[in-house]
Amino acid sequence: MTLVDTLLLQNLTSDRISFSLEFQFQAAFEDIFVIRGLFQGRHGTRHSPVWENSALFFRYAGADEIEREIAIHFSPLPEGMLPKGANYRVELAPRESQQLRVSLAVSACEQQKRAAHRPAEIKLKESRELRQGWPEQNTQIQTNSLLLSRVMDRSLNDLRMLRCTLDEGASYFAAGVPWFVALFGRDSIITALQTLAYDLGIAEHTIRLLAKYQGKELNRWREEEPGKILHELRVGEMAHLGEIPHTPYYGTVDATPLWLVLVGRHATWSGETRLFKELRPQIEAALNWIEQYGNVDGDGYIKYACTIEKGLANQGWKDSGDGIVNADGSLAEPPIAPVEVQGYVYQAKIEMAALFRRVGEEERASALEEQGERLREHFNRDFWVDAGYYALALQQHNRKAAVLSSNAGHALWSGIAQPERAGKIVEWLLSDEMFTGWGVRTLTSGALRYNPLGYHLGTVWPHDNSLIAAGFKRYGFDHEALKIMSGLIEAAVHFQSYRLPELFGGFAQQDYGIPVSYPVACQPQAWSAGAVPYLLTAALGLEGDGFESKLRIVRPMLPENVNQVEVRGLRVGQGLVDLLFTRSGDHVAAKVQQLEGKMEVILQS
Repeated sequence: MTLVDTLLLQNLTSDRISFSLEFQFQAAFEDIFVIRGLFQGRHGTRHSPVWENSALFFRYAGADEIEREIAIHFSPLPEGMLPKGANYRVELAPRESQQLRVSLAVSACEQQKRAAHRPAEIKLKESRELRQGWPEQNTQIQTNSLLLSRVMDRSLNDLRMLRCTLDEGASYFAAGVPWFVALFGRDSIITALQTLAYDLGIAEHTIRLLAKYQGKELNRWREEEPGKILHELRVGEMAHLGEIPHTPYYGTVDATPLWLVLVGRHATWSGETRLFKELRPQIEAALNWIEQYGNVDGDGYIKYACTIEKGLANQGWKDSGDGIVNADGSLAEPPIAPVEVQGYVYQAKIEMAALFRRVGEEERASALEEQGERLREHFNRDFWVDAGYYALALQQHNRKAAVLSSNAGHALWSGIAQPERAGKIVEWLLSDEMFTGWGVRTLTSGALRYNPLGYHLGTVWPHDNSLIAAGFKRYGFDHEALKIMSGLIEAAVHFQSYRLPELFGGFAQQDYGIPVSYPVACQPQAWSAGAVPYLLTAALGLEGDGFESKLRIVRPMLPENVNQVEVRGLRVGQGLVDLLFTRSGDHVAAKVQQLEGKMEVILQS
């Protein structure tokens, strides 16, 4: 891993200037869990920095017996080589400029020697390749809107930067920088779902990688169970020493059904059952986990109760300690069944039923559909609150955590919500209690626990909003979906480089006129980067069916002030298509510009 920092020094005056420029460095080699203040672990030995081959090296002999180092290269070479840095004597004529580049290469173990001594030019070349942007072989977007173009470019470039590899090149989206540069089940899956219309390849890699690490045994320390998809995989010093359970840690109940959803969606877009057939044992294990381990008390709902001190008390996407609350402000009591997870399970069963039917197993397909419909019926009976929304969760003794939250919107995304109830949910989520103007809050402003800067207690999460808006679109609330999309795009204007962060404050738009930053939010965050690209495909109504070689364009829409969008290289099955969407008043027309391979494009109103 290499960081390259380029400094441009310019003399804008009419005089010659000279000055000294000094760089100073420190390296602590602390584990991310120590930096975050979560846990303390054993320490290794930090060696004094040394200069070798015109590079400055910081080295650390870890308590896990792994040698780590940071190699710092300078271009051009500095005049002075200091114990912990370097200095330059800079002289610039009038209007003259000079560039300085500093690259920091981090390496460990057997890769150390090879990585440390590669020339800086190679590292700089790799950095330039990373900055080139969204790969040409993926779906490309062009629009007449400068604002939407900037948000899309930033989002897709961030996704490229967050693309990591593990285990002989398997790709996945790391969750976020700086806190979550790791494989996360939930985050990596949702980002792959958000980007299916842009890059089918990383979805397949993510499916395979998570299948490889699927739970195989009962392990209380890691909260592992057979068939369960991991929550988080860490490879740092504390993980190697067994001081944390993240090797991997399985404390989540949504990653397993979401993994099945990704398997199903990927198959539909690609038009292939190849992956389904190849990973049949892992798919069966995941379905079995839902019934045997997730459904802990046999009532059909997936629930959790943390069993270890260093585990997560809450194990849905709102996994902070106070993320699941009651209307009176008290914390929900385990076992807890989050509302959105039941929808994911419903969605997983419907997706898997379609694939079993596709390979000729009608009886199995019908059984899964029946299970899904039974879950849907019970869900709408047990989670519904008379005020007109779904409860945040069921808790101990199946009591409702009857508080209005953004999670209810996920019931529209998954399709588990009854159609006649969708309108009321949309109304609630766009009410002043929930909608800030920038997006939907995680928790109603009327709740006792509401905090506009509480991690899950009233902030706005772009990924959350993207799923909610896609759910609105699914149930026919098109303009309401656009309202959320437009709010997020407008919010992006106020963040550096048009980058939507992991989350931001839930203050109303009229309070300050700009979205309030959450102080320690990840920037970039994968599923935030995936939010606007996903919302654009939802707004345009792009629904690929590779099995039927069809692309359905369902009620296409464009945000206000966006009059044209061009989609190039959209892949469905074995076909590629270029599309042009243009606005005329309130109507958006779709035109096929180029078509390669077998594909039928169908416009649905």
